[in-house]
Amino acid sequence: SRPAPRPAASADGRGARPTPGDGLTVKLLVYDATFVGRPFVQAGLTSSWIIGGALYRGLGRIDASFGASSWEDALAWLCSVQPKERIDEIQFWGHGTWGRALVARDVLDVDAVLDERHSRHADLRALRARLSGPDALWWFRTCETFGRPAGQRFAMAWARFFGCRVAGHTYVIGPWQS
Repeated sequence: SRPAPRPAASADGRGARPTPGDGLTVKLLVYDATFVGRPFVQAGLTSSWIIGGALYRGLGRIDASFGASSWEDALAWLCSVQPKERIDEIQFWGHGTWGRALVARDVLDVDAVLDERHSRHADLRALRARLSGPDALWWFRTCETFGRPAGQRFAMAWARFFGCRVAGHTYVIGPWQS
């Protein structure tokens, strides 16, 4: 039995029961499902992301998860899954380095939000329109994505572009993810 999506606060504060597409929010998880990296280490990480996603769904911490093979794949899913619902949280579990989040060797960096000609910019704009508001969260559960000046620029540009909270790590987190 799937946990019910969380209703957003109603404008009148009375908590009237919302209808689908009218105030419901979802929490989504995307993880790198490619097994690309150092063979033994990556197999363990990808497996832990698959199992962790199922565990988080079972605990009601997320509403849906998706194993992506590229950022194009990940963004297409995020833009289309449960399309009538607003997104309250996006978590990405994968690899990162200073100012970059990776699905396999496919890079998502600050240029994707700053350069309107970037191949992912239109998808990111569409995704921005689905966020529930300034309290929404985009959480990069990756190593180092927010580390060093490049990571800080990435974090600030991401927060400005999406108009929401962002979280990420500045160091190597290993398999712990938090």
